[in-house]
Amino acid sequence: MNTRFTVTIHDIDGVRQYSLHNIVKKVLLYSGAGLVTLIAAGVAFIVFLNVSLNDIDEKKLQLEAHNAELRSSIAAAELDLAAKQKELTTVSDRLDGIESLIGLAPDTETESSLLERVEIAQMTSVQRAALLQHIPNGSPVEYRGITSKFGYRTHPTLHRKEFHPGSDLRAPMNTPIHATADGVIEYAGLHSSSGYGRLIIVDNNYGFKTYFGHLNKISVKSGQYVRRGDVIGYTGNSGMSNGPHLHYEVRFIQRKLNPYWFIKWDLEHYATIFEKEKKVPWQSLVATITRNQNLQKLPSPTPVPPSSQLALYSKAK
Repeated sequence: MNTRFTVTIHDIDGVRQYSLHNIVKKVLLYSGAGLVTLIAAGVAFIVFLNVSLNDIDEKKLQLEAHNAELRSSIAAAELDLAAKQKELTTVSDRLDGIESLIGLAPDTETESSLLERVEIAQMTSVQRAALLQHIPNGSPVEYRGITSKFGYRTHPTLHRKEFHPGSDLRAPMNTPIHATADGVIEYAGLHSSSGYGRLIIVDNNYGFKTYFGHLNKISVKSGQYVRRGDVIGYTGNSGMSNGPHLHYEVRFIQRKLNPYWFIKWDLEHYATIFEKEKKVPWQSLVATITRNQNLQKLPSPTPVPPSSQLALYSKAK
C-alpha cells in the first residue's frame, strides 16, 4: 500500500518534486477545512453581533422615547397636583370661614380629614339649621332645673306609681313659655279631664308634637301658626298640680320621648340627640328635610308647615 504522495513545484529554476507522507496530506486538508470553518464562524458571529447591536439601539431609542413621555406625564401631573393643592387650600380656607361663622371650631387634638370637614360643614349650614327650626329643641322656659323627670314615678297628688310622660320644669308663676319649634296650635284651652289643666299642644313638623301643661294663661288659639321662640303662654298651677311649674312633653308620631334630650339639644351639643333618642329615624328625617330644601331651592331653611297644618291655619282664619 502506497502511503506517500508527490508534490511537484514549477518555478523559474525548473521543476522540483517533494515526496510527502499521506498523514501530512490529511493534516493539511483538515487544517484548511478548520481554518475555513473558523473564518465562517467568525463572520457569522460578527453578523449576529451587528444584528444584536441594531436591536439594542432600537430598544434604546424606544426607551428614550418612553422616558420622555414619562417625564412629560410627571410634569403634567405635578402641575395638576399643584393646582389641586391650591384648590384644596382655597376650600379649606372657605371651610374655616364657614366653621367660624357657625361657631364650629376645628378640633386641633383630633384633626379631621377635609372630606369629613366638608360633610360636617354641609350638615351644619343646611341640615342642622333646618332641624333646629322645625324639630323641638331648647328649653321652653328659662331653665332652672327639672323637678320631676320623664319615666315612672309616684304621682305627687294621686300618690300612686305611674308613668310620667314629660319633664316638669321648675318655673315661677307666669313665666313666659316659648315654642320650641315651628308649628300649628292643635289645642289651646282647659283640659280638665286629663289633669293637664290649661294645655297647649303644638303640632310641629315631621311628626313631632309638643305639650305644655298646667298653664296659668294661654296666648294663642287653635289653628294659629307659631314660630320657634314665640311666646305661647305663661306657667301656672292649673289641673292636677302641686305647685307652679311647666309640664313639658315631646312626642313623635304619638311616641312619648324624653324631653330632657330635646331641652339640652342645641348647635353646640348637636350630636347628643342622635345618640340618646333612638325612637326617631333621624337619618331618613334628615334626608327628607334636605330633599324638601332642595325642592324649595332656597339658600337657607324656611319654615313650611305640612299641608294638614296649613289646612288648620286656613280654617282658623
